[in-house]
Amino acid sequence: MANKKIYRRNRIKQRVRKVISGTAQRPRMSVFRSNRDIYVQLIDDVAGQTIVSASSAVAEIRDQKITKSEKAAIVGKNVAEKAVAAGISEVVFDRNGYLYHGRVKSLADAAREGGLKF
Repeated sequence: MANKKIYRRNRIKQRVRKVISGTAQRPRMSVFRSNRDIYVQLIDDVAGQTIVSASSAVAEIRDQKITKSEKAAIVGKNVAEKAVAAGISEVVFDRNGYLYHGRVKSLADAAREGGLKF
């Protein structure tokens, strides 16, 4: 079952990545969701560099007694603050093959509230 889910996610991921890519002015906002944490990066695909990153694996977020969706919202606000500080206001959202609900949606909504446009 796990291999089937991974295969499905990779197929969706390849289909989306054919179409979208990030630049220095409008980087790709890539989300990775593990069972415990959520990670997000703003990537410049032209230069092959990560511009900004944030995750729920840092001690200040991980030690809080809140739900995973609330942790994802905190990570979304953190990445939006870092992006605005780096001079980035627009991104291309890459959900990385995950369905747009739950933790991925709460991260995206919090990033929008933080000032990112996508």
